[in-house]
Amino acid sequence: MGALQKSLKTRHITMISIGGVIGTGLFVGTGKNILSTGPAAMISYAIACLLIVLIMQMVGEMASGEIVLGKKSGGSAELGSFASYAGKYIGPWAGFTVGWLYWASWVFIVGLEAALIGGMLHNWFPMIPTWLGSVGITLLMTIVNIYSVKSFGEFEYWLSFVKVTAIIVFLVVGIAMILGIWPNYEPKGLGILSEFGGFAPNGIVPIFTAIVFVIFSICGAEVAAIAAAESENPAKNIVRAIRNVVFRLGLFFVGSVAIMVLIIPWNDSKMLAAPYANILTMAGLPIAAQLIQIVIFISLISVLNSALYTSSRMLLEMSRQGDAPKIFSQIKNRRGVPVPAVIGSTVVAYICAMLYFISPEVIFYFLGNCVGGLMIAVYIFIAISQIRFRRYYDKVSDEPLSIRMWLFPYLSYVTIGILTIVYLCQALIESLRSQFYLSTFVLIGSVVLFMIMRKLSTRSTEQIEEKLASE
Repeated sequence: MGALQKSLKTRHITMISIGGVIGTGLFVGTGKNILSTGPAAMISYAIACLLIVLIMQMVGEMASGEIVLGKKSGGSAELGSFASYAGKYIGPWAGFTVGWLYWASWVFIVGLEAALIGGMLHNWFPMIPTWLGSVGITLLMTIVNIYSVKSFGEFEYWLSFVKVTAIIVFLVVGIAMILGIWPNYEPKGLGILSEFGGFAPNGIVPIFTAIVFVIFSICGAEVAAIAAAESENPAKNIVRAIRNVVFRLGLFFVGSVAIMVLIIPWNDSKMLAAPYANILTMAGLPIAAQLIQIVIFISLISVLNSALYTSSRMLLEMSRQGDAPKIFSQIKNRRGVPVPAVIGSTVVAYICAMLYFISPEVIFYFLGNCVGGLMIAVYIFIAISQIRFRRYYDKVSDEPLSIRMWLFPYLSYVTIGILTIVYLCQALIESLRSQFYLSTFVLIGSVVLFMIMRKLSTRSTEQIEEKLASE
């Protein structure tokens, strides 16, 4: 079966943890969220970021605890996945459901990013068909992932470096503009937050529904926890990745939104269509729009690269648990890369990308809407797993955890409650209602599929046993 190679460096994990959440959702989706929510979008982003921080803290606690338990039992001290935690502490059906929902979400993201990249390339170079750009960039990222995990880490390191640098420049310029120390700009003051209809002009409900979009935008923080398993020091790097989450989410997302609503009126749809570029242009940086477009393109490639890596590792884990075909558990090259899992995820991603060209307004649209809801469902499963893990750990071990969930179990229950409210809020908004029903249907369908497969497997085992007994 082979083993994954621990060839990722600490710097790779650090930059992946910082850049993992910076995708097109931040550069493109932020303006849309402000338009629907008003200045209160800051609250949506703050709540969403807090939820992700809490989920990452839970993941870190379970990962560090599993390493301790593995060493104590004399078994493996490897980091597990969300699916393995759910399967162990909730039940096999939960592990199956979490694994496949998480894998499907990231595979769809690969297809989405590929389609968007193809569109950008076509706009820049009309002689390149959109489909060719999509296929070409996905093939390139597949090669990067197949070659070695180190090549993935190095590629992602530099892509993340560019994204982080761009956000830091924006934050510095934006803060200088707000404080009135940037030349040729007159700050509008805090009054802009209450003008044009007030702080929450569309009411309270949009604040919660916007959280769905924000979570979809910032999902990816947990990629660092997955990548840490293939690093030179998993126990140390998982702690470092988790601790970096709090700072980077608050700075990059909440900080960016705060700057936007303090500079651009919340109902200015033209300016919020490209807020990063427009604010930098207001600051007198004439090539800002072109540079932001390049950064967005790099972000698309980065997210595609991370999504392909994440989906392949989840498929590998599912296969090793017996919830996916055994061929995906094989490590096919000497660099420790699960080649069948990478190729399998790529093939399905190609199908998703094809749906964009075949039916962008129907099939692809519904699938895209489904992802945000499924991510919230996965996070709820993670929170339930953490509660059950912690109770088990406290019974069997007195060794202190390197990462502990704060205010356990109360904050864990609060997290589950808020995530559930956010999930149900989708049904209250007409534009999100189809997303709610579709994601709920997929969630229930995956559980039913597990039950059917388990029943068929049990029946097959019984028939084999009866046959052997009769002989």
